[in-house]
Amino acid sequence: MSRRPLVAGNWKMNMLNADGVALAREIAEKYAALKSPKCDVLVCPPAIWVAGVAQAVAGKIAVGAQDCHAAESGAHTGDISVPMIKDAGASFVIVGHSERRTNHHETDADVKAKAEAVIKHGLTAVICIGETEAQRDAGKTIDVCRSQIQGSMPDGATAENVVIAYEPVWAIGTGRTPTTKDVEDVHAAIREAIAAKTDKKTADGMRILYGGSVKPSNAEELMALPDVDGALVGGASLKAADFWAIVEAC
Repeated sequence: MSRRPLVAGNWKMNMLNADGVALAREIAEKYAALKSPKCDVLVCPPAIWVAGVAQAVAGKIAVGAQDCHAAESGAHTGDISVPMIKDAGASFVIVGHSERRTNHHETDADVKAKAEAVIKHGLTAVICIGETEAQRDAGKTIDVCRSQIQGSMPDGATAENVVIAYEPVWAIGTGRTPTTKDVEDVHAAIREAIAAKTDKKTADGMRILYGGSVKPSNAEELMALPDVDGALVGGASLKAADFWAIVEAC
């Protein structure tokens, strides 16, 4: 099944307003100039800049948030709900990033509840999964990914409302990446896990992104793998030239 690649930039806790708007606008203008782009592009700024970035890109590329709360409203100081994110102009929400799972102690159940809220309000959830270095060294990579798919993916997940992002935790921001064979083996196993959770048709249509030190020098090789449907880019998404090179690789 043909899956349209997605290149997503996760800006994390970086960028002030003017720089973020300028970066997003430059990427959006480059994308709009393409006659027939072969992939989708998404940028995920810090929550405080989502509305301004959405206005700046004017629908040329997609905008997403980096996290959300599972509840629609309430006494949750400092949190943001999916309706707020949608109202700001975003159409995607990243949930379950390893930095949230580690630093904020989010469980699979927490991630699933957030993804359910994203889907309920008509947005697309980018569900992150991946193993730590200790889990990798113990040979548990595929077991961990299967377990996280089972526990984090909502029962109502479809190829239209969910994207999976495989990010080996030990590769994020370290400059290290798995071998291409390792990436393809894990992505194939993830697709099998999606099929077991949903059905084969859903699994065949669902995009699985690779993340973890994706950069211009390795993007083309990674994006060429059969079960890799794009990238979730961290550090390289903060420079237009680097991010655009990854888009071109797709």
